[in-house]
Amino acid sequence: KMSVLVLFALTVTPLIFTPGPDMLFILSQVMGKDAKAGMMATVGVCCGYLVHSILVALGIAAIIVSFPVLFETIRWLGIAYLLYLAFGLLKSVFSKNALNIEKKTSSNPIQKGFFTALLNPKGMLIYFAILPQFIDKSANTVSQGLILSFIFISLIFVVYCGLSILFSKISQKTQIDE
Repeated sequence: KMSVLVLFALTVTPLIFTPGPDMLFILSQVMGKDAKAGMMATVGVCCGYLVHSILVALGIAAIIVSFPVLFETIRWLGIAYLLYLAFGLLKSVFSKNALNIEKKTSSNPIQKGFFTALLNPKGMLIYFAILPQFIDKSANTVSQGLILSFIFISLIFVVYCGLSILFSKISQKTQIDE
């Protein structure tokens, strides 16, 4: 069973490193303030994925996937949120002729990180499509789902906190050089 857990970790790690709304939000917090703000945003992101974990453990994710209209509605809400974030980034690029990650910190990075993760289509894909592929239906599916979720959330926490520290150092170095 350990090989399944390792295979799952190897499967989701590249997805975690793929830039998306979670990472952009966390980086905006780091650049607007400091590594601690990025880590607070990471806590919110992890809490958002905790909701997905509970849905998987309770079998609600399977129900959502089995009702295409409900799944598509949730997916399109996530896509709409991504488009909203992308539009804001494009607006910034065209108004300043440069790519800028907004350096404005959220008044509540944990809450915003929570909703960013909760509505993230990539997160939904991992929880509703990828994670179930690693669950043995003949064993305790709840505990397996929770263990796999714990691995995913732990990897997110480590990667995003590490990126917060790294980008904080880069941001400080860039400000010193200017």
